[in-house]
Amino acid sequence: MNIEYKVMTALDYDGVYELWTNTPGMGINTTDDSREGVEKYIKRNPTTSFVALAEGKIVGAILAGHDGRRGFIQHLAVLPDYRRYGIASSLVDRAMDALEKEGIHKVALLAFKKNELGNGFWDKMKFTVREDVYYRNKSLHELDYGENPYRSE
Repeated sequence: MNIEYKVMTALDYDGVYELWTNTPGMGINTTDDSREGVEKYIKRNPTTSFVALAEGKIVGAILAGHDGRRGFIQHLAVLPDYRRYGIASSLVDRAMDALEKEGIHKVALLAFKKNELGNGFWDKMKFTVREDVYYRNKSLHELDYGENPYRSE
């Protein structure tokens, strides 16, 4: 299988959004993951997110960036028909390398507890679960997540 990788740009949004909406378990919302939200994120982090293409179609993507101190993986997705070919691992490696080049030494991510497939992948990638902290958040306004069986709130 011939897979090409490139840095994600705002022009990739339509293909990336289609990927996200066709990947079970994605925790996307209509504000942060809107075209404007993703364009703002990519503008702030222009070198750290990547897409995987097969015959010109986006089949995998990682949205990653940093705040100047810590790196974050926001979304990683690979279409089900393209899994088990090392695409997700390659996307993670590319994002981690890009973050390290920007001086980032630690990367965090969130994964739904019920997402066994995703958590199994992150275990293999050597991301550890922190038991000593609580993840807390507060929405400044209501966000629409649609129907998501992994969300508990």
